[in-house]
Amino acid sequence: VQLVESGGGSVQAGGSQRLSCAFSGYTYSGHCMGWFRQAPGKEREGVAIIGSSGSTGYADSVKGRFTISQDNAKNTVYLQMNDLKPEDTAMYYCAAKSGGWNYWGQGTQVTVS
Repeated sequence: VQLVESGGGSVQAGGSQRLSCAFSGYTYSGHCMGWFRQAPGKEREGVAIIGSSGSTGYADSVKGRFTISQDNAKNTVYLQMNDLKPEDTAMYYCAAKSGGWNYWGQGTQVTVS
């Protein structure tokens, strides 16, 4: 299983960014994928998850600002982030669940100033 994130970078507060997670070797059907983030000195936290049926869930801190979506034809999961705030600065990781959250990407840095 391989997960590759892209789309991170620096953005000003109030701006938007879209992260992508291309996955391979993973049977998505019946499972779910998610985005997590970890800021310096803080624990990793869940940001958003999406099931193969399209059901979604979000952390309270990002509800109404972030949207997780999937493109099954491209084996890609996206995280659209709007109205970014400095506290959204973190390394963002894509993960795939099979039993537990067993598969992780290398992460992509998002910096909001």
